[in-house]
Amino acid sequence: MASLQLNSKSLIAPFRHNNNTSLPKQCPPRLGSIRCGATTPTRRYSITLLPGDGIGPEVISVAKGVLSLAASLEGIEFGFQEMPMGGAALDLTGVPLPDETLSAARQSDAVLLGAIGGYKWDSNEKHLKPETGLLQLREGLKVFANLRPATVLPQLVDASTLKKEVAEGVDLLVVRELTGGIYFGKPRGFSSNQNGDEIGFNTEVYATSEIDRIARVAFETARKRRGKLCSVDKANVLEASMLWRRRVTAIALEYPDVELTHMYVDNAAMQLVRNPKQFDTIVTNNIFGDILSDEASMITGSIGMLASASLGEKGPGLFEPIHGSAPDIAGQDKANPLATVLSAAMLLKYGLGENNAAERIEAAVLDTLNRGFRTGDIYSDGNTLVGCKQMGEEVLKSVESEVLDPL
Repeated sequence: MASLQLNSKSLIAPFRHNNNTSLPKQCPPRLGSIRCGATTPTRRYSITLLPGDGIGPEVISVAKGVLSLAASLEGIEFGFQEMPMGGAALDLTGVPLPDETLSAARQSDAVLLGAIGGYKWDSNEKHLKPETGLLQLREGLKVFANLRPATVLPQLVDASTLKKEVAEGVDLLVVRELTGGIYFGKPRGFSSNQNGDEIGFNTEVYATSEIDRIARVAFETARKRRGKLCSVDKANVLEASMLWRRRVTAIALEYPDVELTHMYVDNAAMQLVRNPKQFDTIVTNNIFGDILSDEASMITGSIGMLASASLGEKGPGLFEPIHGSAPDIAGQDKANPLATVLSAAMLLKYGLGENNAAERIEAAVLDTLNRGFRTGDIYSDGNTLVGCKQMGEEVLKSVESEVLDPL
């Protein structure tokens, strides 16, 4: 059991605020190159870890170590509770999301997930697939806003599949609606048509309240970035998208300082590879966001670099890398843990309001890349090829050395 169970904090979209930030710290947070040991804890949080399947346990192990060290330097202490989910839970309990796992997640201050799924469970019935557990977790935590940043780091611009002049400087964020749309809509299922052919059917459905709340998160996010929001839909064909566009346009009246544009999803998919720098913040529905954010990830050079945060109006957030479980390399120390490490930074920033600790992790990742360390997915000539564990060790060294950007 986790050593601590704290009350969940409410979400002021899209950022969560820490009520303890007024407590004194034992050492200054940004002293570049000055080493400061762990301080006496002044703030304590409960974190549920869901390693999951495939490379999930490997990357979670790295992220846990980095999270603990960065937090300790800011006077933060964590109580960790590890719970089964996905295929691991299926093997252990017969269901992809045990009640005990969901209960632990709900009672924690934040949830950090590794990855779920694998070939072993691909032939399972739908309710016994690992992915069903993930949908149940999102629904159970009521996390409706998924934030997926895609930034091309200068150190990795050559790893992008796009030309350097196209990829260089890309910094966008996809705000994806997470608990509605075709993934959850009803009716759904299998049947037969009038000709006797078997059919499968799903329903793309959105209520005004669902659109309004994700739109507000997106506008608040854009306001804190560069003030530009592109809403992506298919309003020339789909009624659900027609309502989506009407509601986003209406909510825009509350944010006169944010520039709103609209784009059809097929055009957005093309523009992401043609001219990605035109985008600042993108807001879209569940299925479009799923696809576009994965496309955006490849602009950065590797899906192994991208983190995500899933937030609700109250209760704990869910933080996870957007990559899959990669069963083909599981247990071989080949995984890139940086997306999970950066998810831990998002946990600190968006989930707990602990910005200084988050900045330590972000700066440490950049420093590790500056020192030339690369896992296989982002490797290029002239750098040092390392495995998952050593990459984690190098990030820990950078956290310890407090290599931060100057004030």
